[in-house]
Amino acid sequence: MTDFDDLFSANELFAANFEFSGLTGTAARGLAVVTCMDSRIDPLALLGLRPGDAKILRNAGARVTDDVLRTLVLAVYLMSVKRVLVMPHTDCGMTKVSDADVHELTSRRGVDTRSIDFHTIPAQDEALRHDLVKIRTSPFLPPAMPVGGALYDVRSGKLLAVDV
Repeated sequence: MTDFDDLFSANELFAANFEFSGLTGTAARGLAVVTCMDSRIDPLALLGLRPGDAKILRNAGARVTDDVLRTLVLAVYLMSVKRVLVMPHTDCGMTKVSDADVHELTSRRGVDTRSIDFHTIPAQDEALRHDLVKIRTSPFLPPAMPVGGALYDVRSGKLLAVDV
């Protein structure tokens, strides 16, 4: 018995009825979504999408980091992405701590994380607007590409559009 047997067992059931073998690696709806890793978020379902429709980029806080920009460049030029939605959410753990808090917490366990920027979020609206501008002004992405922002409410399931 391993720590992952439950997952491999579930995969056997999934694979027995697998229906997505005909999908390509492109985004059928031309969409990339940057969202949080929070398990309360089901980006495909909440946006009315199906597997193969969009590229989903997830990280703590739905932040547009250098790696997210790198991934968006690949998605745009190799995977048919034509628009980007940045979608953080309410009740996000990244809004409840600072980088200093995380460094202190890990330090108590003997781990020095001072070389890592955790991109914690002291002001969520401000962070989202900053990240939208970061995508829109990237010299590596098409200047006219539609970039939108929305806050997902984990209590109601609704999206609130955020303008820059």
